[in-house]
Amino acid sequence: MLQDSSANTPNAQQADALLGQIHRQQAGRLTVFLGAAPGVGKTYAMLTRARDLLMQGTDVLVGVVETHGRPETQALADGLPVVARRQLVYQGRMLPEMDLDAILARKPAIALVDELAHRNVPGSRHERRWQDVDELLDAGIDVYTTMNIQHLESLNDVVQQITGIRVGETVPDAVFERLKDIRLVDLPARELIERLNQGKVYLPEQATLALDAFFSPSNLTALRELAMQTVAEHVNVDLRQTRTAKGLLHLTTQHHVLVAIDGKGQSEYLVRAGCRIAERRGASWSVVTVATGGFPGLQSRHASDSAHTSRPTKVRHEEERQLELDKAFSLARNLGARTEVLHGSDIAQTLLDAAATRGARAIVLGRTRERPIARIFNRTLTQQLLQRGANYELTIIGAPEARKTPRMLLHSFGRVTRIEIVSGLTATIGATIAAFFAKSWFGLEDLSMIFLVAVVLVASRTRMSTAAVTAILCFLSYDYFFIAPSFTLLIQANQGIVTILMFLAAALIAGRLTSRLRMQVVALSAANTHAIAMQDLGRLLSKAADLGQIIAAGSSFMQSALRAHVWIRINGVSGPLSAVDDWNEKDQFAADWTQKYAQPSGRFTDTLTQSDWWFLPIHSDHDTSGVVALRFPTAMTRLSFEQRRLAESLADDIGQAASRARLVSDLEAARLTGETEQLRSALLSSISHDLRSPLSSMIGSADSLARYGDAMSEQDRHSLLKTISLEGERLDRYIQNLLDMTRLGQQGLTLARDWIGIDELIGSAVRRLTRYLPHIEIRTQIPPDVPLVHVHPALLEQAFFNVLENAAKFSPPGRFISVLVSACDDNRLQVDISDEGPGISEENRKKVFDMFFTMQRGDRKQSGTGLGLTIVQAIVGAHMGSVQAMDGPSGAGTTIRITLPLDEARENTRHES
Repeated sequence: MLQDSSANTPNAQQADALLGQIHRQQAGRLTVFLGAAPGVGKTYAMLTRARDLLMQGTDVLVGVVETHGRPETQALADGLPVVARRQLVYQGRMLPEMDLDAILARKPAIALVDELAHRNVPGSRHERRWQDVDELLDAGIDVYTTMNIQHLESLNDVVQQITGIRVGETVPDAVFERLKDIRLVDLPARELIERLNQGKVYLPEQATLALDAFFSPSNLTALRELAMQTVAEHVNVDLRQTRTAKGLLHLTTQHHVLVAIDGKGQSEYLVRAGCRIAERRGASWSVVTVATGGFPGLQSRHASDSAHTSRPTKVRHEEERQLELDKAFSLARNLGARTEVLHGSDIAQTLLDAAATRGARAIVLGRTRERPIARIFNRTLTQQLLQRGANYELTIIGAPEARKTPRMLLHSFGRVTRIEIVSGLTATIGATIAAFFAKSWFGLEDLSMIFLVAVVLVASRTRMSTAAVTAILCFLSYDYFFIAPSFTLLIQANQGIVTILMFLAAALIAGRLTSRLRMQVVALSAANTHAIAMQDLGRLLSKAADLGQIIAAGSSFMQSALRAHVWIRINGVSGPLSAVDDWNEKDQFAADWTQKYAQPSGRFTDTLTQSDWWFLPIHSDHDTSGVVALRFPTAMTRLSFEQRRLAESLADDIGQAASRARLVSDLEAARLTGETEQLRSALLSSISHDLRSPLSSMIGSADSLARYGDAMSEQDRHSLLKTISLEGERLDRYIQNLLDMTRLGQQGLTLARDWIGIDELIGSAVRRLTRYLPHIEIRTQIPPDVPLVHVHPALLEQAFFNVLENAAKFSPPGRFISVLVSACDDNRLQVDISDEGPGISEENRKKVFDMFFTMQRGDRKQSGTGLGLTIVQAIVGAHMGSVQAMDGPSGAGTTIRITLPLDEARENTRHES
């Protein structure tokens, strides 16, 4: 949630502007016909422009237009393509509403949507019409709409001050970030009042009430000024964004604005004021509050309303404050601000640290309650910020309700003081009784430490004001009962006066320090709750190997952390729904909508509110990859800021884990594809050489026999036939190797094991090799008492043959190949096949068992498929054995060591055989 100060650098601004420009080219653009009041002709101007565009061939569609029975407006609407409204049932009545899905299906170039601030009929997809417009813009449809200046959210308080009326239907200022054009439709106040009197705006009886209330000349003049200022602030939005995208940043000097709220009656007013300040400066902004004692537990926020009245007054005040903060944060997010709860015992320093972190140059805060003693010692929040924040611009705003605040606060303080007095009296009485016993039984004279412990105990469990009250009560009790003369507040000796005053000072200081320590501990605990939850989830996700495990881990953790039913869907893969989960078509539609438009929906939002689930988008690096749905208990009427922030953070972490899993999967698939391509190339290269060589020899020999056989001698014909036979066997071995690799690579290969002597296997392999390589000399050393092995005879013989053939390739002329068999002490049989060739380097001894690996020197040349030793490793591995390449016995050449396990029943079987 913290914003990096690097985001305010020119490069970052240019990058954001470029991304925004690309997004604007893909999405639809908004044109607003803005007026100062109803009746100035906004709808008329919009329809006039629409008819001009229709005549020019532009695809224009009327989504909804409210003519209010005005014939001149209705005449302009006639002839324009109109999408029929859908009828919704509400409280037994059929009410018409704009058909959003029909417009999306029709997808015109421009859609006309009148009255942007309109509240939709309950049961619609969105609560407000501006949300419908947002969806149309996301679909690439340009929108023409109308709006009065009093419906702009950031001006809501200003309009109330001007007119005395709080406007209920408002539009967030963030909607104006998608402006293509803004057109001021204006009438002088006198002409508008004349239209009102002529019945062109309201019915006569409504017009009279409007003139007495909203439509006074002074109100209209002030609203016209607001409308003109708003148009002036937004009329050059395209120019600013285009110049920023090109790197021409000297026209705009953006600085972050930090708005601090405290939940004490003016939070929403401060948010709107901060929004106006940020917009006028073209700056980003954020809204924060400082929690000195932390928030209530995440799981205790949803107690039923029925128990609310039975809670202590202090608890109810804290809940009311938290509710105000939640509303203010929700408003700030709608207006485009970042929100965060800060933790710290020093409010001023915490705000300054937050401003420095965000690169803010301006801090906006409300006028704090006057505290004369704090002001004398320069301890008010405003004074501390002025002293410490010399580099910051401070804007202090007083809300209209500020005059009522002191009385309310005094009344609240009076009620809280009674509770504090009860706590202080209980601690004081307990300390007094303990002091009497200590003096009577143990003869203690200095009893001040007993009362000091009582003050510290109260301070460690309550706030500072209660500790101060307890310190004063303990001071009076100590003086009255235990300082001579007893049972009076008089003090005889100067030493007694010093003792009792020092006790009072020590009690106040200890109480203050203990209370501050408690607030810091609680604040740190609240701050760590979020971090610990994120760390725990991170540990779970780090163990997840695939998307299914990520969804299962994320669902389980969110369910325990938020105490809600959880359903997650990422990249089309979804977790299970429990039997108690009520899931219907509306819930499925809301989940699909959230993923499509990357916006929350369902419960606790203004979109698709019929669902009992709260849907959050799961963001990946570049798009929305999924959605998480949470269903909280029905008794929970709202979400706290901490709950909302935790849920969003957990969803983001799950999305990042899914992105990592997808990236790993993509990399693995790319690696396998690359390896497959390499294997295919190596196989084709090998086949092109190793298969063509024997085929060429066989074809040449056969062709010679066919053409010149009659003229050849018997010896020549026999030599050619022998060549054909040997090359055919060589070709058969290559093909057999390929078939072996295909068979060994299949899943579920079963070995047809049998008991056989190792001498028989090696002897068979030697006879096969010497058949076509008679010049090779092979010396075997096999002890007579070597036990039988339980193996697949044909496969293991092939393994020995491949090793012997590989050794024969590289044995120098006149040298022999040795085969040494021995039984090891660890119940394993060891077979060493050694040659005296050039040997294998240390770094290539493991690579020689890789498929298609070839070497210029060593046990392989650049000929051969490179499958021989790979097949050996696969066959021996299937028998739970091992194979490795080593130096030759005398340090020259190569030894291939094959190790096989021996069965416990080998001796009996050997004797029986």
